[in-house]
Amino acid sequence: MRNQTGLRVLLLSMISGALLVAPNCGSSAQKPVSRQPAVAGAFYPADPQELGKMLDGFLARAQVPAIQDPVLALIVPHAGYVYSGGVAAHSYALLKGRKVTRVVVIAPSHIDSFDFSAVYDGEAYVTPLGSIPVDKAFAAKLAGMNRLIKLSSRGHVSSGDQGEHALEVQLPFLQRTLGEFKLVPIIMGAQNYQMSRALGVSLAKLIPGPDTLLVASSDLSHFHPYDDAVKLDRKTLEAIEEYDYLTASRNFEGRIWEACGGGPVVAAMIAAERLGATEAKLLKYANSGDVTGDRSQVVGYGAVAVIKSSTPRASSGPQFSLNELERQVLLRTARKAVETAVKERQLYQPPAAGFDSLMRERGAFVTLKEKGQLRGCIGYVGATKPLLLTVRDVAAMAAVNDRRFRPVSTAELDELEYEISILSPLRRVADVKEIRVGQHGLVMKKGDAEGLLLPQVPTEQGWDRMTFLQETCLKAGLPARAWQDPDADLFMFTALVFGEHPAAEKPAPRPGSPRP
Repeated sequence: MRNQTGLRVLLLSMISGALLVAPNCGSSAQKPVSRQPAVAGAFYPADPQELGKMLDGFLARAQVPAIQDPVLALIVPHAGYVYSGGVAAHSYALLKGRKVTRVVVIAPSHIDSFDFSAVYDGEAYVTPLGSIPVDKAFAAKLAGMNRLIKLSSRGHVSSGDQGEHALEVQLPFLQRTLGEFKLVPIIMGAQNYQMSRALGVSLAKLIPGPDTLLVASSDLSHFHPYDDAVKLDRKTLEAIEEYDYLTASRNFEGRIWEACGGGPVVAAMIAAERLGATEAKLLKYANSGDVTGDRSQVVGYGAVAVIKSSTPRASSGPQFSLNELERQVLLRTARKAVETAVKERQLYQPPAAGFDSLMRERGAFVTLKEKGQLRGCIGYVGATKPLLLTVRDVAAMAAVNDRRFRPVSTAELDELEYEISILSPLRRVADVKEIRVGQHGLVMKKGDAEGLLLPQVPTEQGWDRMTFLQETCLKAGLPARAWQDPDADLFMFTALVFGEHPAAEKPAPRPGSPRP
């Protein structure tokens, strides 16, 4: 009989998808031909009839929009079914009537640590509903695509007495909605952007058409009070809906946002994007507090469909705008932040602004000029803090930490001119013809090298599109034509740009139809 501590560990495991004792799996020294269920009877029923009845109930209650366009990927939670099954069903209900012959399930590793994505090297995955054959030919090709992807049982079979659940719990839903299919099971041992990109790009090259579905297994925030969890999860889901997976990945890595399967989410978005995805649609959000009634510490769950829409959206979302008073608050904050940093060597503490728009998390840059000449420019590319605090931080850093210039002196403070650029979400450039000089800023990223140029820069310098591309590469410390490198990513964004004087105001509109 379990003691009270053991019962609590088991309960938290099912709510959050944490570690769980799995007596049905062999030791890590064994390599079974078929991977047996590890969490049947705990995360979901072990009895086939009881399991089928539960799944049918979840699917019948799921209210999903009528989506006729191809669904390339799903994002699905992986906690115990009594907690997250109702949310997961909103993703899987979309599969009814669709032809899918292969499913690639990407899940995080909760039980083992390794520095690659492990494509299962066995013959099949088994659940109470039967055996699902592994597509061994596809798996072998995938493992040969990149050194960060390997055929391996790591993360799939048990580690000691613990068995991985994050991939397994997706399978009964797939069996119930699709019937027969081949499986490509992948466990990510690390979840940084490089790992996610390697897997996503490799999958996109191998997937032949719409008969293959991608499933990313991930819960959201863990063990925050209900209202805090909702706020935190909304930031993650907004980035997914905006298709800004680079910002999402950075926030996952920095633990600013929480998603235990953040790497699988980013990998699936990258693969789907390169297969033509144009939209990520939130189907359902809830958390464990909605099920249990206990709102003291909850775990978040989201269901998202990534779609190849036949009618691309006119924009990537509502245009961000600020009224004149809100702009003046930000400009005063920037100036006070610089003065405080230069005179007192301290961080300015701005008073509460009272504007919801200034508490939204946005990327922003502050540019300092003196007699028309650049004197400093630093910013946050992605949304990491409320806009008011972002402007405060980057203004101070532009004055004292821009390595291209000596720190601003007290004597210069009255001579400084301020310009603020508030960035839109990032979208990868699929075709450089999409880039509009004067409207788009660019981010070039290859490995750890990264460079950014704001939308106003090429206009001020008189550059054409090609020069703009080359200068962005050089800003990243890369060769001028690095944008053509298959290992590099080029992202574009727009910005709301304004300064202290009317002549400095240069709002850059969002493009008419950006692509993810």
